[in-house]
Amino acid sequence: LAVKDPTAVERANLLNMAKLSIKGLIESALSFGRTLDSDYPPLQQFFVVMEHCLKHGLKVRKSFLSYNKTIWGPLELVEKLYPEAEEIAASVRDLPGLKTPLGRARAWLRLALMQKKMADYLRCLIIHRDLLSEFYEYHALMMEEEGAVIVGLLVGLNVIDANLCVKGEDLDSQVGVIDFSMYLKSDEDVGGKERNEQIAAILDQKNYVEELNRQLNSTVSSLHARVDSLEKSNTKLIEELAIAKNNIIKLQEENHQLRSENTLILMKTQHHLEATKVDVEAELQTYKHSRQGLDEMYNEARRQLREESQLRQDMENELVVQVSMKHEIELAMKLLEKDIHEKQDTLIGLRQQLDEVKAINMEMYQKLQVSEDAMKEKSEIIGRLENKTNQINASMKQLEQRLQQAEKAQMEAEAEDEKLKQEYVNKSESLQKEFSQKEKQLLQLETDLKIEKEWRQTLEDDLQKEKEAVSHLRIETQEIINLKKEFLKLQEKNKQLKSICQDQEAALQELASKLSESKLKIEDIKEANKALQGQVWLKDKEATHCKLCEKEFSLSKRKHHCRNCGEIFCNACSDNELPLPSSPKPVRVCDSCHAILIQRCSSNVP
Repeated sequence: LAVKDPTAVERANLLNMAKLSIKGLIESALSFGRTLDSDYPPLQQFFVVMEHCLKHGLKVRKSFLSYNKTIWGPLELVEKLYPEAEEIAASVRDLPGLKTPLGRARAWLRLALMQKKMADYLRCLIIHRDLLSEFYEYHALMMEEEGAVIVGLLVGLNVIDANLCVKGEDLDSQVGVIDFSMYLKSDEDVGGKERNEQIAAILDQKNYVEELNRQLNSTVSSLHARVDSLEKSNTKLIEELAIAKNNIIKLQEENHQLRSENTLILMKTQHHLEATKVDVEAELQTYKHSRQGLDEMYNEARRQLREESQLRQDMENELVVQVSMKHEIELAMKLLEKDIHEKQDTLIGLRQQLDEVKAINMEMYQKLQVSEDAMKEKSEIIGRLENKTNQINASMKQLEQRLQQAEKAQMEAEAEDEKLKQEYVNKSESLQKEFSQKEKQLLQLETDLKIEKEWRQTLEDDLQKEKEAVSHLRIETQEIINLKKEFLKLQEKNKQLKSICQDQEAALQELASKLSESKLKIEDIKEANKALQGQVWLKDKEATHCKLCEKEFSLSKRKHHCRNCGEIFCNACSDNELPLPSSPKPVRVCDSCHAILIQRCSSNVP
C-alpha cells in the first residue's frame, strides 16, 4: 500500500471538519433563529475549527523569551491588503482585556463574522500567497487548494446574523477543543429535514423581502435627494427673481439720473469744446514729433539690421574656414598616427634584429671558447709527444718522419686557428659596428618619436583651441539669431505702430471735420445770442395785437418776435424770408430792422 502524506491527511480532515461545522452552524441557525450570540455552542465550535485551520502549517517564530506561534500575524496582514479591514484591526488593538496575540486573533474572527466579511478578508490572504509564505509552511492548509474551498464555504455564513460581545469576554485563556459529538447523526435529524426545508424557504422569502426593502429605501432616498435639490433650486430662482426686480428698479433710477446727467454733460461739453480744440492741436503737434522720432528709430533699426546681417555673413564665412581647417587638422592627425604606427612597427623589427644579432654573437663566442679549449688540448698533446720523443729519441728514429708530419699538421692547425681567430675578430668587430649603428638608429627613432609626440600634443592643443573657437562662434551665431528674432519683433511692433498711426490720423481727420462743424454751430449760436442781447420779450398777456396790422393774434396769425428791435408781428405781416448757410430753411426777417424773427406760441394755443 502507498503511504499517504500526513500533511495531506491533516488538510483533508480539517477541510471535512470545516464543512461539517459550517453546515451544522447554518442548519442550526436556520432552525434556531438567525441572530446568534457568543454562548451558542455551534458558533463556538466554528471558531475553534477556524482557529485550527489557520494554525495548520504555521511557522514558529523566535522571540526574546520563547518561541512564538500565533495566527495574529497573517490576520494583521489583511489590514494592508483590504482597506476596509482597518476598522476592525484598530478596534481589536484598542480592546482593553486582550493581552495575547491569540486573543486578538479570536476577537478579529468574531468581528469579521459580525461584519459578514470573513470570506472576503481570507480570500485576500489566499490571493497573496507570496506574502503568506512568511508565516506558513509550503504544505499548510492556507497555501493549498483546501484554503480556497474553505473560503468558498464561508460565503454561506452571510445569511447568519451574529450579535457577539467581545469586550467583556476572556479570549486569551480559552481552550480550543473540537467537540465531535455535535456532528454525529441522530434519529431526530431524519425527521427534521422537511421542517428545515420549510424554514429555508421562509428565510429565502425573508431575504427577498429584505433585498426589495433595501432597494426601495435606496430609491426613496434618491427621490428625497432630488426633492431637496429641486426645493433648493426653486428657492434660488425666487431669490434671483427678487434680486432681478430690485436690479430693474435700480436701473430705472439710474436711467433717470443718467438722463439728468446727460443734459448737464451736454451743457458742459459746449463749454469744453474750445479747450478740447486746443488740446487736440497740441496732441497733433506731439504726434508729428513722435512720428519723426519713430521714423528715425526705424532708420536706425534698419541700419543695425544691415550691420548685423553683414556681421553674420562674415561669421559664417569664418565658420566655413574654421571647419575646413578642422578637417585638414583631422586629416593631418590621421596621417601622423599612421606614420607613428609604421615607425613603431620598424622599431619592433629593429629590436627583433638586435635580439637575433645578440644570439648570433653568443653562438660565435661559444664556438671561440670551444676552439680555445681544443688548442689547449692540442698543445698538451704536443708537449707529451715532445717528452716521449726526448725519452725514446734513440730508440725511435724511425718515428722522425711521423714526427715531422705531426709538426706539419700542427703548423697547419695553428694557421687554421689563426685564420679562425682573425675571422672571429672581424665578425665581432662588424657585429659591434652594426650594434652601435642600431643603437644610434634607436636613439634617432626615440628622438623622432618624442618630437612627433610633442607635435601631436601641440596639434591636440590647437584642435582644442579650434573647438573652443567653434563653440564661441556657435554662441555668437545663436546670439545673432536671437538678435534677428528681436529685430523681427521690432518690425512687427513698427507695423503695429504704423497701423495705430494711420488709425490716429483718420481719427484726427474725423475729429477735425467734427470740430469744424461744431465751430460753425457755435458761431451761429453766438450770432443768435448777440442778436438777443439787450432785448426784453413781452409777456404773452401783454402781446395781444400785431404792431403793423393791429389785428389780434390767433391760430392763423401766429406771433413772431424780432431779435433786434423787440417788436412782435404776425405771420401775415412778416413775409420777408432770408436764406442762411447754417440753416436748411429760410428764416423770416423784420420789416423795419431786417433782423431774424423768432416764432412764439400764442396765448390761445396750448
